[in-house]
Order: sequence, then C-alpha cells, then structure tokens
Amino acid sequence: MKILHSVHPDDFKHYDTQVIRDRFLLDNIVKKDAVTCVYTHYDRMIVGAANPVTGALLLENYINLRAEYFLERREIGIINVAGEGSITTDARTYDLQKFDCLYIGKGVKRVIFSSKNSESPAVFYLLSAPAHTSHPTALMTIAEAAKVDAGSAATANLRTINKYIHTDGIKSCQLVMGLTTLQPGSVWNTMPAHTHDRRMEAYFYFDLPAGQKIMHYMGKGDETRHITVNNYEAVVSPPWSIHSGSGTTNYNFIWGMAGENLDYTDMDPVSISDLR
Repeated sequence: MKILHSVHPDDFKHYDTQVIRDRFLLDNIVKKDAVTCVYTHYDRMIVGAANPVTGALLLENYINLRAEYFLERREIGIINVAGEGSITTDARTYDLQKFDCLYIGKGVKRVIFSSKNSESPAVFYLLSAPAHTSHPTALMTIAEAAKVDAGSAATANLRTINKYIHTDGIKSCQLVMGLTTLQPGSVWNTMPAHTHDRRMEAYFYFDLPAGQKIMHYMGKGDETRHITVNNYEAVVSPPWSIHSGSGTTNYNFIWGMAGENLDYTDMDPVSISDLR
C-alpha cells in the first residue's frame, strides 16, 4: 500500500508541479480486477478503489495496518460510480446501483466486491478512517441522500450536493462522505473556496469524458497552486489547503473527510476576492 506523508504549508510554497503531483495526486487507483489503496498521514485516511470485472474481490488486510483484518480498528465508506454491483459483508449482501453508498462499521471481518455484469462492471470508491466505536452497516441509495442545490448557471457552478455519511445521515465515528454532480455547462466545484482546519479532505473525480481535464486548486487562499486531473483520479487535501476545481466540461466528484468533527458546514470560507 502506497503511503503519503504530511506536508507543511511553508514547504508547499516551494513545490513545482511534479512534486505537488507526487505528494497529493492519487492516480492509477482504479485497476481492473484489483483493490488499490493509499494510506495517507492526513487523519490516517485510506483512499482507494475496487474494480471487480472477471470475478469477486476481497478487501485484503495490509501489513502496515498491524491489524488482524482491515476493519479491526477502522470504518469505511463506499460509493459505486459505475455499473451495478454488490458488496458482501459478514452478515449479508448489499446491491449498489451507480451513486449508491454503503457504510461498513468497525469490526466487520469480510468485505467482498462483485459486479453484476462484466461488460459494465462496478467501480467502488473507498474511504476508510480509524474508528473508536462501532456503527451499523448501512446502505443509502442516491434517492435517499440529503440533497442541496447550490450555485447557478450564470457562474458556471450549478450543482447538486448529495450527502450520505454525516451528522444527520448515516452514522459514523469520524467519516463524512458525499457526492456532487455538476449540471451541463457548469464546471466549477466548491466555489467560493474554503478550508477546514479540523479535518482533511479527499476529492475523487469521475464521469469526465475522454480528452477532457480538471484543474484542481490547492494551497492557502492567498497563494494557490494547481494540478491537472484525469477521470478516476483523486487528490488529497490537507486541512490548511483550499480544495476546488474547474473542468473543461461538467463532471462529478466524491468528497470525503475525516478529523475533528462530523459537521458538514464546519468550514472557514475564503472570499473569491481574496484568492491569489
């Protein structure tokens, strides 16, 4: 399992594009017939994906977790971003359509990913954080997710925020997770930008057509940097950094956080006029 270490904001000022990509970009996490995970030192969040095509995939344990099994001391949130699939736990099997979310709490020993059709396989995006208490496994469909419409067509950021794992949704120890869809003609996400010093965040971009790109913006609000991001790539955002993006077309993305609290609205806004 690849490991990402923490970065101090003063050091970040001296990074060129390649170093920023090396320190924060998670590429090649969606691999056919594989579960791929990256361990970050930002609130010990693990970011990954499972893409079962020709057969089922088991969520294996990793030696650097020093655990008996993956979820011995962890919880996990999973969102399906492609074809219909299923996830089998110790107790039962859950069917997930595209955009459905499954939360699995601490103590579940077996997690198996499957696709219903190898011609249109599922792609499961995973976020796992340490957990110090157990919460029940829970499935939430896209229809059941709490929805907030934000932005406008005039500012090219008309979007719908779907909240799954949060204070008023699926209960968790510290994981917060949701999905944002942008309308055709809208390309900006999370603008105006913000930071939240009490927790880290990870973005996973998907449904980006071939040949298109996303510009992901990072850094302190008064000294920003950017990298380009492709479909099925994720970016890890430190607590001190803004996390915003704009695309050459509309797209979807999953946001997920771990840290101090579960309050979705706990943000420190950065005014557009103050961005540099």
